[in-house]
Amino acid sequence: MDTSRLLAGRTRKVEFSGIRKFFDMAARIKNPCDLSIGLPDYDAPEPVKDAAIAAIRAGKNRYTPSSGMPELRQRLVDQLKRATGLDRSILITSGVSGGLTLALLATMDPGDEAVFLDPYFVSYLQLVHMVGGVPRPVPSYPDFAFNPERVEAAITPRTKVLMINTPGNPTGRVMTQPEVEAAAALARKHNLVLIADEIYDKLCYDGPNPSPMALAPDHTVVLGGYGKTYGITGWRMGYAAGPAWLIEEMTKFHQYTYVCAPSMAQAATLAALDTDVSGHRRDYAAKRDLVCRLLAPRFAFERPSGGFYVFPEAPRSYPSATAFCEASLAEGVIVIPGGIFSGRDTHFRISYATTDENIHRGCEVLSRLAQR
Repeated sequence: MDTSRLLAGRTRKVEFSGIRKFFDMAARIKNPCDLSIGLPDYDAPEPVKDAAIAAIRAGKNRYTPSSGMPELRQRLVDQLKRATGLDRSILITSGVSGGLTLALLATMDPGDEAVFLDPYFVSYLQLVHMVGGVPRPVPSYPDFAFNPERVEAAITPRTKVLMINTPGNPTGRVMTQPEVEAAAALARKHNLVLIADEIYDKLCYDGPNPSPMALAPDHTVVLGGYGKTYGITGWRMGYAAGPAWLIEEMTKFHQYTYVCAPSMAQAATLAALDTDVSGHRRDYAAKRDLVCRLLAPRFAFERPSGGFYVFPEAPRSYPSATAFCEASLAEGVIVIPGGIFSGRDTHFRISYATTDENIHRGCEVLSRLAQR
């Protein structure tokens, strides 16, 4: 059977996640030390779980408005107005990934370009391909900084979107205030949509996460989420906040794709917003300090300020970061090669969202391999 004419051309441009390939390989290992997974190792707070159960029992199991429960949206409108002084339109999305998909559907036609830094979150490249766009990654090595001159050099008449991610995945880097101001200035100057992926904004350890919302309000859509902060990644809860002209179009596409975010999860998110998770932030700051201290003698890396990742350079005695990660995997330690997040295969991602015991065990193996 000739299936080539039955499948859309976009299927040949979109690849399966390389992270999943490593997970499949790791599944064959007994008692692995997993430093790969991008989700918190703590469970949802009890009040949040109770709120979800209560919502189910109260019959909140039907569709909500596509834009989200009015009381949740109003809570976010009020929250953002206090923070920025702006009235923003709100769409409750099925995770930040859902928000990214809707934002790109609403802004990019086939052949339009999206600019973002390399390294990048794995979905950026693939989602741009899915909507028929052209990704334009801009190298940010060695320090992963937002260099406005480099970024502006990548902008062409076909560029529609500039994407930033702070704190970043896989680097853990939090953009500085001047960098965010520069991104907003480029969006205004070139009339671009600035998509700010802020999924890790509540996991910043050295100061607040600067946001571009108030710097380019007519151009910026902020994507936030609750899965990482509250340990509810499987509930797929996020939001998009931006100007009405864009949120309205994203909501239109939401009607015909996701329909609405999960109803009981929306109800529980109201309880989550009243839940203190500062203890988790302190715990992860300590884990960040631990992994940096253990890696420092053998690896070069930029100290992360947010999220739960560090992105070291692989030892140059190995032909690539993938080769180093495969050697690590053979020793029972799972880390992710940087080529999955980048045009370069020189670094690797460690997630420290795990036990201190695993961090010690994994870093000991990685350091030993680096001496070979």
